[in-house]
Amino acid sequence: MYSSEKNVQILIALMKKHNIKKIVISPGSANASFVASVQNDDYFELYSCVDERSAAYMACGMAEEAEEPVAICCTGATASRNYLPGLTEAFYRKLPVLAITATRRTSLIGHNVDQVIDRSNIQNDVAKISVTLPIVNNDDDKWECEVKTNQALLELDRNGDKGPVHINLTTAYSIDFSVKSLPTVKTIHRYFSTYDVIIPTGAKVGVFVGSHSKWDIALTEAVDLFCEKYNAVVLCDQTSNYNGKYGIYVGLLNLCGNDSQKFMNFDYLIHIGNISATWPTHAREIWRVNPDGEIRDTYKKLTKIFEMSEKEFFKKLASNNTEVGNTYYTTWKKEYEQVKSKLVLSSKDLPFSSMWIALKIHSLIPRNSEMHYGILNSLRCWSCFNLDDTISGYSNVGGFGIDGGVSSLLGAALVNPNKLYFGIFGDLAFFYDMNSIGNRQTPNNIRLMVVNNGLGGEFKTPFINVQRAGLGNSANKYIAAEGHYGHKSKELLKHYAEDLGFDYISASNKNEFDLNYKRFLDEQISQSMVFEIFVDEHHDSDALRYIQNLYVSTKEQTVVDTTKKIAKNILGEKGVSYIKKLIRG
Repeated sequence: MYSSEKNVQILIALMKKHNIKKIVISPGSANASFVASVQNDDYFELYSCVDERSAAYMACGMAEEAEEPVAICCTGATASRNYLPGLTEAFYRKLPVLAITATRRTSLIGHNVDQVIDRSNIQNDVAKISVTLPIVNNDDDKWECEVKTNQALLELDRNGDKGPVHINLTTAYSIDFSVKSLPTVKTIHRYFSTYDVIIPTGAKVGVFVGSHSKWDIALTEAVDLFCEKYNAVVLCDQTSNYNGKYGIYVGLLNLCGNDSQKFMNFDYLIHIGNISATWPTHAREIWRVNPDGEIRDTYKKLTKIFEMSEKEFFKKLASNNTEVGNTYYTTWKKEYEQVKSKLVLSSKDLPFSSMWIALKIHSLIPRNSEMHYGILNSLRCWSCFNLDDTISGYSNVGGFGIDGGVSSLLGAALVNPNKLYFGIFGDLAFFYDMNSIGNRQTPNNIRLMVVNNGLGGEFKTPFINVQRAGLGNSANKYIAAEGHYGHKSKELLKHYAEDLGFDYISASNKNEFDLNYKRFLDEQISQSMVFEIFVDEHHDSDALRYIQNLYVSTKEQTVVDTTKKIAKNILGEKGVSYIKKLIRG
């Protein structure tokens, strides 16, 4: 029988998954939930030691002799302090000792509560990693507890680099030991080769690429070969920089909601790169491939980490399989093109907005250019479409703040004066960083597009918490910071840009945009340029709503058409018109 405390259950379950059997236990009440639970599980080998200092040294000797990890467990108060000499020994001798120290809620630290001490900062040479497991009250707590436990246990032996780790186990002092079996837990494994890794035949496989530096030819070829061998597809956005044969810009499918179709549910999704502006569709398992080997469970489906180069991973897995073709990519491509074609055909109905601009000119950006995007809506809209394969794209998604995007663009443009660098930014992101273009070394190869709607348009989009909470226009003044920087002044940026030697053009509607965009896209490098686009504050959010409602399956459309036909037969044209007027109010 096990304790009802779920963090205890998770820790015990994962210790079993990671083959940790031996535990040296010291007496106490804070650790009773854990100790009484492992006492009732025949899997574990338990040893008792009153003196925690001696217990830690016992674990050192045991780990060395048995050549396996050994756990030690103590109560609260100063008991854990007595582990320090033994853990120091384990650290320098590289012995896999797992120290489990029990504690009450960390919120009690500093409030003169008996036996509650601060273990949040430990010495550098007593553990490779230290984590605190929360009391589990909901799914987020459960995920945190599972991930932190996996992180700690995997560090006991990381590709031969062994050493002690520390888990601070929060307890609620439950007296309920009625739980008969341990829960199913998320187990994460770290690999340093693909020797025993198998992807089952017929599995739905995808590669999800977050922000990524430039690809070399060998990596692109390795990923493409992997896709051919496993019938896989590559999901990307404008910062992925993948230019192989099997890419799908999944942002458009994310927005319109048809990414929930069954064929889009992956069995295995290989995650490479870093932070992304888009998100993958549903996946049963996610495998992360990165030389850093760290647990980054962005989408809460991580099961495997491959601490190796991306090129090595894809080449080795591809060599283990026979070519099966790529019908899966064809299915994805057909779906994407269907939605995109609907958008193109109905573009006249799309408001003058960031999305309309991206749709209008994404295929016209000069070859071999480089794109830089402001975070959120600029990047979101452009990530719906694929640009020419010779064009690379970047955004400050590392910290994901609005600051510094124009400065990053400037820095890149200074490196190669014979290349065009385009920047797409909203007004707040641009004005936040506008001082950068006043740099005396600003080159003449920059093309800046500033979409000016007079506020932080992101906070007016239909799917973020601000608008889902029903705040509407009341969010404008402070949350969306409306009215700063001249409140859509037609002169402010014009004078600033021209005084700094930039060419300046602007547009306030589709017709004006059509008159000017070719000048903005001119391949001749002669003078840096600012193209300011004035849009209505509602049009960006209206465009996103339009995209969200764009996808209607054939079956649903058939139902709509049939309903309309029946209504006309019963009511006639005049009756239908009358009903429409009533609905519109």
